[in-house]
Amino acid sequence: MPITKLEQMFDVLKSKGKKRLIAAYANDSHTIDAVSHAIDLGIVEGTLVGDKEIIRQVCKDEGVNYEKFHVIHEPDEIKATMRAIKTINDGDGDILMKGLVSTDKYMRCIFNKEDGLMDAGAILTHVTVMENPNYHKLLIISDVAIIPLPDLKQKITIANYLIKTAHALDIKLPKVALLAASEMMSASMPACVDAAILCKMADRGQIKGGILDGPLALDLCIDQESCQIKGIKSPVAGDADCILFPNIEAANTLYKANTKLSGGEQGAIVCGARKPCVLSSRGDSVKTKLYSIALAALMA
Repeated sequence: MPITKLEQMFDVLKSKGKKRLIAAYANDSHTIDAVSHAIDLGIVEGTLVGDKEIIRQVCKDEGVNYEKFHVIHEPDEIKATMRAIKTINDGDGDILMKGLVSTDKYMRCIFNKEDGLMDAGAILTHVTVMENPNYHKLLIISDVAIIPLPDLKQKITIANYLIKTAHALDIKLPKVALLAASEMMSASMPACVDAAILCKMADRGQIKGGILDGPLALDLCIDQESCQIKGIKSPVAGDADCILFPNIEAANTLYKANTKLSGGEQGAIVCGARKPCVLSSRGDSVKTKLYSIALAALMA
């Protein structure tokens, strides 16, 4: 059965083996609380890399048992992140998680050519699974955090990771909407042209595992009534499982509006590295980080 609520991930994961999570520069309460909850749910074993005394104090302040973690002392944020990555590269971790380290430093460490977490030629993309009270199922979107203006090659990669994420949620044939400002084809709009190429690639079997359609404006991605009014007939329109965004501004706006304006929840990971990486905003809630850990565990 497809997972339709984020909390359902926990039940699925309890039937699988625990994943080993390594949190980089885990000096903050949100990261420690999220990893602690994930350990309590039985879905991960947690290693925290950071300043041992700060971590111990945060645990005391939050009422968290310090002994449930394996702690590696490294007070410098760059060195702590590289130590976390080395632990994974040495075969002792399945998931990397961002702690208090800034996003740009976290990403630079992942991209490090000698000691990072990337294979040659790999493309990283950020995938979010959203639960919104106004939509009838989970919605998987990309890219909200890494690729500012994806070109066609990057959109192919994003489409494949959207489909892979949907499969991890047991959505057998995900419906992927290719977002643009309008559903009308326009040669002057790159998002429309790319959408047409991606759809034809899917038709020819060059993108597998999902149904693609576009260009589609946002209302046509998620609202059946809008589709009826505009006379759009499509297996994807009004019922999308995934949305591929043409630029980071549009995607990031929806990401933040989902929680800040709509009372929704979400989990997010980075795909394309050797192991899934949790990359949530430092302003994200403990629950969002917990859902991100669960999503990474499903993908690991």
